Formats: sequence, structure tokens, C-alpha cells
Amino acid sequence: MGYKWLSWTTPNQITSLRIFLVPVLMALLYYDQPWGNTVALLVFIFAGFTDYVDGNLARFRNEVTNLGRLLDPIADKMLVTASLVMLVESGHAGAVPTILLLMREFAVSALRQVAALDGVALSSVRGAKWKTTLQMLATGTLIMSVNPMGVPLEPLGRWMLWAATLVTVWTGMGYFRPYFPERFRKT
Repeated sequence: MGYKWLSWTTPNQITSLRIFLVPVLMALLYYDQPWGNTVALLVFIFAGFTDYVDGNLARFRNEVTNLGRLLDPIADKMLVTASLVMLVESGHAGAVPTILLLMREFAVSALRQVAALDGVALSSVRGAKWKTTLQMLATGTLIMSVNPMGVPLEPLGRWMLWAATLVTVWTGMGYFRPYFPERFRKT
């Protein structure tokens, strides 16, 4: 047997960098200062960019690995949820949409584990990229809630967070429909 699935490819290293940036981002958001939020936004944007790079690089170089399939969604969830929880703590993000996002992520992760035990692989649903994009845009906007140049970013970010939450819950249902088709049949 062995640990072939632990391939330490460049895309997996980039994904790991995204995970290591999460505590840095959390520390910057903890202080909730304009300079810290600006640096936090730059870290968040860079980390989000690594999400784009690692997947494309893995496909381009034919280095898609099981480790990458495991780490990539974990890194995405860590980046967004840690940022949102810190933003809730500082009063810049709403607790209700953040909790709904977390509930969906836990539910889909649990469903994937149960499905895997049944030998069923649940692939990403339509709209999953939109979900991630909206979450990242909302989170980035809320990080800059200090309203540079008088632009009211916090209300915009809160609105975007609710939009991301609606898409997130909707796509979450898309994972449950194929696994429990009898529950979702139209009558």
C-alpha cells in the first residue's frame, strides 16, 4: 500500500500555502484597524488567487491528486469561514448568514462522507463556482468595511453576504437531491 496519495506536487504546495495564510488573515482581522484590514484584504485576495492557480496548474500539468482533492475544498472553507467568523466577531458581518453558510458546509461535508461509505462519489454541483465566487467577493468587501474614500462597503458587503448565502444554500440542496431522490420528487 503506501502513501502515493500524499503527492507533494506544486499545486498541493500552493493549496497548503492558502491554509497557512488563514491564521495570518485571522490575526490581521482581529485587530480591526484600517491598515490591518487593507493588508488582510491583500492576503485574502492573494489566497483566493491561489485557489484559481492550484486547480488550473494541477489540470494543466496533469497533477490532480487525491491529496489535492482533499485539501482544496478544505482550504477554501477555512479561508472563507475563518474570515467571516472574525468579521462577525468585529461586528462587520452578520451572524445569521455566516451560521447558515457554516451549516451548509458541515451538512454537505457530512453527506459526502456518508455517500463515500456507500460507494457514491458526489461531484460538485452546478453553481458551486458561483457560490465560492460570491462568498469570496462578499468576504473581501466586508474586510474593507472601513469605507475607504467614503464608499459604503459594509452595507454592500452585508447584502452580498446574503446573496452568497442564498446561492450557498441552494447549491447545498443540489448535493442532497441526487443522493435522496425520493425526498425531492415532484408530486
